[in-house]
Amino acid sequence: MKDQEVAARPPLIACVDDDASVREAIEGLLLASRFRVVTFDSAEAMLQSERLDSLSCLIADVKLGGKSGLELQRDLLAMGHAIPTIIITAFFEEGYRGPAMKAGAVAFLPKPISSERLLSAVNTALGRG
Repeated sequence: MKDQEVAARPPLIACVDDDASVREAIEGLLLASRFRVVTFDSAEAMLQSERLDSLSCLIADVKLGGKSGLELQRDLLAMGHAIPTIIITAFFEEGYRGPAMKAGAVAFLPKPISSERLLSAVNTALGRG
């Protein structure tokens, strides 16, 4: 019975952004779309989380206060956590996009992010689109 309960639970999406308003907006959108959400204000905080094995998708900003979203993506892979990742940025430069996509990001989205594009990217990350 427990396996069925776990399988029926909505995917858990992590959002890492040092801007509280961005975290809150993404969290609200994902909750309204019936996902479970956990937010972090830094890469370091996420890396200390006990929920890494439960994550179905990661949304991370490129520029954070400490480690960047790209460094977070690399660290997670090195730790054995291949979490489908969506990189978001206010600095839409090809210098960031290439490394993110090479490291396995499923999308690289400029801010401000449209709800439709973000949800489409999440669904792609989850193998639904």
